Amino acid sequence: MPPNPRVPLVEKLAFNDKLVKGYPTDVLIKKLKAHIKISSLVVPINNAFFLHIYQVLHSELADIDQERVDVKSLSAVRKELIHTSLLLHKDKGVRAYVACCLADLLRLYAPDAPYTAHELRDIFQFFLRQLTTGLKAGADAPYYSQYFYLLESLASIKSIVLVCDLPQADDLMTEIFRDVFDLVRQDVAKNVELFLADVLVSLIDEAQTLPAELLDVILSQFMQKPSKTPHPAHKLAIDICWRTSERLQRNVCQYFTDIILQHDDEEEMERIRVAHELIKALSRDCPALLLNVVPQLEEELKVDRLAMRALATEALGEMFGDVKTGIELAKKYQTAWQAWLQRRNDKAAPVRLAFVEGTPGIIIHHAELRIEIEDALRNKLLDPDDKVRAATCRVYGQLDYETALHHVSRAQLQEVASRGMDKKQGVRVEALKCLGRLFKLAYTEIESGDPLATEQLAWIPTHLFKTASTSPELRLEVEEVLYEFLIPLPVKGDDEGAWTDRLLVVVRDLDERGVQALLSISNLTTSRPSAYDRYLECCVKNNGGVIDENEEEVSRALSRAIDVLSRGFLDRTKASEDLLSFAKANESRLYKLLGICIDPQSDLRTLVKSQNEFLRRLEQSNPNTIETLSVLLRRSCLWVYNRSSIPTMMKYLQKGDSPDDRYPRVAEHAQKLLDHASKHCPAIYVSHIVELCKALGEPQHPRLIEVALRALASVIRYDHTLAPTDKRTIERLTKIMLGANPRHAKFAGRALAFSKSRTDLCANVMEKLEAALPRVRDTVLLSHLSVLAQFALALPSVFEERSDLVITFIVKEFMMKPSSPPHDVDAPESDWLHDDQLDTLTRAKLISIKICVNRCLSHVNASTSHDVAMPFLKMLWTLLEHGGSTTANSDDDARIQARMRLQAGIALLKLSFNDMYCKMITANFPLLAVMVQDSSFHVRSAFLTKLISYLASRKLDARFNVIPFLTAHDPEKEIREKVVHVGISLPLRDEDRPVRLWGSCSKGPADIAPEIRVSNFEMIFVRLLHLLAHHPDFSADAEGLADMSKYIAFFVDLLATSDNVSLLFHLAGRTKTVRDSESQEYSKNLYVMSELAQHLIKMHAQAQGWSLPSFPGKTKLPSDIFQPHSSAESLKKVLRTAYLPDIASLSVEGVGQPWKSPSKTAKPSRKRKDQAARITKSNRVKRRKRRGSDSEKSSSPSSSEDEFVTSVAAPQDDNNSGMQTEKPIGRRGPRRKVNGG
Repeated sequence: MPPNPRVPLVEKLAFNDKLVKGYPTDVLIKKLKAHIKISSLVVPINNAFFLHIYQVLHSELADIDQERVDVKSLSAVRKELIHTSLLLHKDKGVRAYVACCLADLLRLYAPDAPYTAHELRDIFQFFLRQLTTGLKAGADAPYYSQYFYLLESLASIKSIVLVCDLPQADDLMTEIFRDVFDLVRQDVAKNVELFLADVLVSLIDEAQTLPAELLDVILSQFMQKPSKTPHPAHKLAIDICWRTSERLQRNVCQYFTDIILQHDDEEEMERIRVAHELIKALSRDCPALLLNVVPQLEEELKVDRLAMRALATEALGEMFGDVKTGIELAKKYQTAWQAWLQRRNDKAAPVRLAFVEGTPGIIIHHAELRIEIEDALRNKLLDPDDKVRAATCRVYGQLDYETALHHVSRAQLQEVASRGMDKKQGVRVEALKCLGRLFKLAYTEIESGDPLATEQLAWIPTHLFKTASTSPELRLEVEEVLYEFLIPLPVKGDDEGAWTDRLLVVVRDLDERGVQALLSISNLTTSRPSAYDRYLECCVKNNGGVIDENEEEVSRALSRAIDVLSRGFLDRTKASEDLLSFAKANESRLYKLLGICIDPQSDLRTLVKSQNEFLRRLEQSNPNTIETLSVLLRRSCLWVYNRSSIPTMMKYLQKGDSPDDRYPRVAEHAQKLLDHASKHCPAIYVSHIVELCKALGEPQHPRLIEVALRALASVIRYDHTLAPTDKRTIERLTKIMLGANPRHAKFAGRALAFSKSRTDLCANVMEKLEAALPRVRDTVLLSHLSVLAQFALALPSVFEERSDLVITFIVKEFMMKPSSPPHDVDAPESDWLHDDQLDTLTRAKLISIKICVNRCLSHVNASTSHDVAMPFLKMLWTLLEHGGSTTANSDDDARIQARMRLQAGIALLKLSFNDMYCKMITANFPLLAVMVQDSSFHVRSAFLTKLISYLASRKLDARFNVIPFLTAHDPEKEIREKVVHVGISLPLRDEDRPVRLWGSCSKGPADIAPEIRVSNFEMIFVRLLHLLAHHPDFSADAEGLADMSKYIAFFVDLLATSDNVSLLFHLAGRTKTVRDSESQEYSKNLYVMSELAQHLIKMHAQAQGWSLPSFPGKTKLPSDIFQPHSSAESLKKVLRTAYLPDIASLSVEGVGQPWKSPSKTAKPSRKRKDQAARITKSNRVKRRKRRGSDSEKSSSPSSSEDEFVTSVAAPQDDNNSGMQTEKPIGRRGPRRKVNGG
C-alpha cells in the first residue's frame, strides 16, 4: 500500500520561540496577544507567557510520532529545557510542563538519551520532585493531569531505566524507591499506584545490582502491623515483589545472610529477630522470594546457638501454619518440614516451646499435616518443662469450633484435660481454660443435642467438676473457668431463663460426683450468717480504723475474720493484705454492694448490677485488691443458681412428666438442684411461696409436688412466720399427709410440724395416724410412718402423748418380724436392694429407726434424754451385732440385713451430734468404726459418704476423723479415693466452707489453724492406735501386723509433715506410758501398735529425708480410753519390754513411699464388687477363726421378744447403757467382745 501523501515521512518541531527570558515586555505582550485572545492577565506577564508557550511545546512534542521525528529539529528546545532557570522555576505550572516536555524528548530520542549522565541525573531528580509534590495533592489539584502524564510516560516508555546507567545510580534508585513508597502512603489513586509499580519494577529488572539500602526500603514495607485493610505501601511492595520475585530471590537470600553474619553477637540478636519476623511476613505475602531462604532456616535449626534455633523454629512454624502458603511450603521443602518436626525433641526447652507455639495454624488450616502434629503435641503434654506443657494446652484453647469438633480426636482433648491436674499452676490454668473455651464454643450445639458435639465435648463439665473435687487449689482454678466460660452471669442479668437453661445443660451429662461438686461450688451450703457476712460486719464496725468504742475487740474480730477468709486463697499473705486494705478504705457504697451480692435473696438482675458496680468502683479506688475481692465475690454470692432460677426449673419439672424424652433427665437434675437449695439455702424460696403453694394443686405432676413440698417445708423451718395461712393450702397439706405417697407425706408433715401455729391441727392428725396404724397397709402405712417421724422431731409434745403406743407398735409389728425379699426381685449377685425393690415391712423398719432417732434428737435438752435414748441404742447395737437382724440366728435376707446395718450405723452417727449421746455411743466406738469395712460395698460407701458429710458440716466430734483410715484395705478404688482425694472436714471456728483434711499427696492438713490441726488431726493418732488395738482383725503375728501397718502408713502418709512428724512419733511412744481403760489384753495390743507406729514413722521420716528431733512440748492423752499405770514399777516394766516381734519389721514393705491402694483384680461390673470384698477379707476371717478359741462366746442381748420390746418402748434406768455385750463385728467372723474407743 503506498504511503499517504498527506502524512509527512519526517516530522519536524515547528515551535521556535525562546524558552528562557530574553524578550522585552512590550514584545512579550504582543506575542501573547497573538497566541491568546484575552484582555487581561491573571498571572504576571512573564509567567503567563512562558506557561503558554510550554503548553504549546508540550502539545507539539506529544503529537510527534517517535518513528518519524526529525531529532535535529529538537536540538534547540533540548538544550533550553534543561536550563537551571526552568528546572528551578518558581511557578509549579511551568515546572510541570517542563517535566512533561522533557519526558517527551526522552521518548522521541529513545533509545539514546540526548543528555549527559550529569544532566540525566538532574532530570530524573527533577521528575521525582514533580511527582512526589504533585501527585500527593490529589486529582483536583492544579496541573494534576501533567503530573499523571509524566508518570504514565515514565512507566510506559520506560525511560526511567536510564537511571540504572548513571554514575551513583544506587543512591538515586534508593531515593526513588523511598520517595515512591512515601508517596503511596498518601492514599493516591489506583491508576497512579499501578504506574508507580511499573516504574519500580522497570528499575529492578534493568538494574545490574540492587543496593542493600534499596532492598531495605522494599522489605521494610512488609513489617507493617497486620490489619484487615493492608496499607497501600504494603500492597505496592507485594505487587513489586511478586513481579520481580525471580530477580529478587538471590538478593533477598544474601540480605538475610548478611544480617546473620554481621550480627553474630548475642547482644545483637534483636536485629536477627527482626529479620526472622520479616521472613515470616514475606512468607505470608510473597513466598516466592524465599526460594533460597527456607533452606537457610533449615540450617539454622541445626546450629548450636540456642537463640538462633528458637528463632528459626518459631519462623518456620508460623510459615507452615499460614492459611494460604503453608501447605505448599511444607510440600516444596520436605526436608525443612521434617527438620522442623524434629525440634519437638530439642534439648532446649525454649526451642520446644517455639515448636509448640507454631502448631495452631497447622492444626487449623492444613488437614494433611495434622496427624504428625497431633502425635508431636501428645508427647509435649508430658514435656519435662512446664512452659512447654502450658503452651501445648494453650494451642488447643486457640482452636476454632469446627477444628476442635472435626479435626482433633476426643482422646487428644482428654489428654489435654488430664493436664488440669498438673503439679504446676500455669499448666493447670491453661488446660482448664482450654476446656472452658471449647465448651463455650460448642454450647449451642450441645444444647440442641447435636450428637457429634455431644460426643466430642459434652464430657468437659464432668471432668472439670471431678478435677475441682481433688484439691482446694484446683477448686479455685475450676471455679474461675466455670464462672468465665461454662456458667457465666448474663451481661445485664435480664435473661434469667437462658442462664438457667445453660446451667441445666452443664448438669445434664454430669455423673453423681460431678453434681455434688457443682452443688459444693454453688455456695448454697454456706451457713448464714457466713464468714463473709461477719467480715463485712467487721469492716463496717471498723469504720476505716476510727472506732468509737470497743476498739480492741473490733480490731481483733476483723483480724480473725480476715484470717479465716484468707485460708481459702493460694497466696494467704496477699489475700490478708487485700482484705485489710479493703476494710481500711471504708467505702460505704462498696460495703452496701458487697452485702447485696452476698444476700441469698438477691435476684439475678440485682446480683449482676451490684457486682458490676462493685468491681467498677473497686477498679477505680483500689485496683490492687480487685483480684482477691473478685474471688471473694465468687465464693460468697449465688452465681451458679439463685432465686431467679426457680421458675425455670419448676417449668422443667412439669415438662418432666411429658412423653417427650428430652425432658425427664433435665427434670431429674432440676429436682436435685432445687432439693439441694431446700436443704441448705431455703432463703431463696422466700419470694416463691405463692408459686410453691400453687404447685400443690397439680396432682398430674408428682415430681413438682414433691419439690414444692420439700421447699415449702424448708422455708417454713427457716422462718415459721412464712407458713401459709390460707385454708386451701392447709387442706392440701393435710390431705397429702394422710395420702399414699410416703415422700409427699413426709414433707407435708414437716411443713405443718414446723408451722408453730398449727399445733392443734397436728395433734388431730397424730391421733388419726396412731389410730390408723394397725389398719393401713403398703404405701399408706409408710406415709403415716413418715409423718410420725417428722412429728417426733419437730413436735415432741404432740408425739409424746402417744409415743408409747407408737413405739410399741413399730417394734412389735416391724422391728421384731423377719423380712423376706420381694417376690418380684430375682436374687442378684449384689448384696443390695434399692428403695423401689424393698418390701413394705423392710421400708417400715427403716422409717421406724428414723422415728426413734428423731425422738431422741428432740429430747436432747430434756431431763429424760438418757432414758429415751438408752433402749433405742440397745436396739441399734443389736442390729449391728447380729448383722442387721434383731436376733442372733435370724434368717433374714442378706440384702435386707445390709440395709438395716446401714440404717443403724447412720442413726448412730446422727445421734452422735449431741455430746451426751456421743459419749454413750463412743463407748462402743470400734463397732461403729468398722462399718467402713462392711462386707457390702454399698454399706461401706454409703456410710463413708454420710460420715464425710457430717464431718464437713461440723456435726461430729474429732474422734470420728479416725474412721476413714480404716479404708486402707478396701478393695474398691472409689472408696479409697474418696478418703484420699475428697478428704474430711473439721469443726472449725468461724469457718463456713469445707476445709480439706489432707490433699491428694502427703502435704499434710491444709488451710487449718495450727491449734485446730493439732487437736483435731494429730492428737487423734493415739485414738487410731487404740482403735487398731481393739480391731477384730488384730493379731501379733507377722501377717496381722503387716495388715495393721497399712492403716498406720495410710495415716502417716496423708497427714505427716516435716513439722509434725516429731509430734506423731512422740504420741506413738506416749501410748506405752498408759494402759487401756478396759483390759490388760487390749493394753498389750496397744503397746504393740505403739512400737509398730514408731517404727513406721521412723521409716517414713527417713524416706522423706526429714529429721526426727524430740518433741519439746507436753501432751495429754484422752482419759476416756486410757488410764495411768497402777504403779511406777508397772510403767518401768512396760517401757523396758519389747512387744513388737522382730519379724514384724521384715514384713512391712513400701513404708515411706507415697501411699498406694491395694491391688485388686479388675471387675467388670458393680454387682461383683460385694463378692470381691468378701473374698479380699477372707484371709482375715481365717485368722480370726484361728483365734476363735481364745475369744469369748457371744450371747443374745435379750432373752425374749417381750423383754426386747419392753426395753425399747419404755424408758429404763440402766447404768450399763446396754453397751457391755459381746458382739460379732462386720459379719466377717466369730463374735467377740469389743469395747473402748
